[in-house]
Order: sequence, then C-alpha cells, then structure tokens
Amino acid sequence: MSNREVVALSVGGVRFVTRASTLQQFPESRLARMLSDGDQEFKLLNGEFFVDRDGTLFSYIMDFLRTLQVSLPTDFSDYQRLQREAEFYELYPLADLLSQEHLLKPRLEILEVLFSLQETQAFFWIFGSCSTTVETLAEQVTVFTGQESGERWKSPFTSQKLIPLPLERPSHHDMVFRCGTDYSAGDHFVARYVSIKPDNRKLINGTNVLGLLLDTLLKDGFRLISTRMVSSEGKIECYSFERMKRPPALTITVNQTLGNSGVAQAKRGQVQKGK
Repeated sequence: MSNREVVALSVGGVRFVTRASTLQQFPESRLARMLSDGDQEFKLLNGEFFVDRDGTLFSYIMDFLRTLQVSLPTDFSDYQRLQREAEFYELYPLADLLSQEHLLKPRLEILEVLFSLQETQAFFWIFGSCSTTVETLAEQVTVFTGQESGERWKSPFTSQKLIPLPLERPSHHDMVFRCGTDYSAGDHFVARYVSIKPDNRKLINGTNVLGLLLDTLLKDGFRLISTRMVSSEGKIECYSFERMKRPPALTITVNQTLGNSGVAQAKRGQVQKGK
C-alpha cells in the first residue's frame, strides 16, 4: 500500500485525492502510517481511505502538507478546532503554529487621505497604520514636474519634457505630494502632474487625482468608512479607510535527510514567519 503513488481519502464524506509523498511529509504522523496499514482509525473502503473527521477542516491540513505554510482566510475563526484536528493526525508542527493564534489572525488596517484644494494647487497627505502598505502605495504614485512660460500655456503641457520628482516621506507611515500649477519667477510657472499605477495618465487637476486615488484604494480592498471636513477655512477634507489584512503565512522548516523516508519529522517549535 505504501507504494501507491496517488491516494484517495474520504474525510467525513469529503473526498480528497493527493500524492502519497504529500501525506508522507511527516513520516511519524498518522497520515503517513495510514499508507503502511499502521493505523486502524483509517478504513480502506472501495480503494479509498475513510476517516470519520471534519472534511472541511481537513482541506486546510492538506494545504499545509502541500505548502508547509499556514495561510487562513480572513474570516476564519475555528483555530482551536483546527488545532485539535492537527493533533489528531499527529501533525504537531501544524498544531504548534495554530497555537500562535495571535500571529494568524487578520489585523485591522487604517488609512487616511487628507486633501486640500488651494487656488491652482491640490495637496495630498496620506497616513497608514501599516508602513508596508504606504511603501507600496508610494511606489505606485509618481509626480512629474516641468517649467513653462505663460505665453506657451495654451499648448499641451504634457507634450513637453516632464521630470519625475521623489515623494515627500515624513515617516514610514505617511507620504505627501501635490499637483497643479505654481508661478515662479517672472511669467514662468511650475506644473505638477500625478500618475498612479496601473493607470498611465498624468493628471494635473486635483479633483481628478483624488478620484483616481480613492478608486485605487477601493480596488485594493479598502473600505471607505467616513468623509469629513477637517478645516472649513483651509478646505481640508479627510477620507478614512479600513480593511482586514491577512498576516504573512507562517512556515515550518522540514529537515531533509538521506534516509529512506526522504523527509525527517519536523521538530515542534521550528516556527518562523513566511516571507
């Protein structure tokens, strides 16, 4: 039976088909012993192994055996039940990961956008509770600038050479930029355009940039929870967003051996954050 390459299991009436090598990731587990008829809990019926356990939770166990990671849906809540299932199958590395429930639960992420429209310019200040999100957003936003005389303003400005500018980053959690026009010495003025990936347009109108920015955040899974006027005199608007962010997957390290089993049983406690 241990030479079978493909194995079918019925767990609580839910059918799974996998490779024998997947079930043998941890040779001392009950799933590995099942293949050598070493566990009476598993009954062989019509060519399939049957076990009277929760089939829905077993899908997460199969995902762990295939990837050696624990990455659960944001709405998952059965941590203790899944831990009991892992202990039943004697997959102790998985049980140890699940015992660190606080590392697996999704986290609430907050992001705020301050927008101010002043004459010919618009100012943006973005603050996020997660520095990684702000860093990713900063990589999407590019400000382009160019200088022109007032006499040539009637010609399409975007046909002129534009130079990208670095964003202002007061801290890891916020970013600042602006768009529009600003007169400099004489009759010359500076114009700033904003581009937000994956959109390729260069926008100079602040209201248009705000609309594209809010749409980008909504597509990235954020939910607009409030809109308020921070200062009526300064015309500063605040848009508050939130989303549930899934934590990085937790990974177990499996020691490779030269023995017949191919993979040694991972020791309990060999836990690290996945990249």
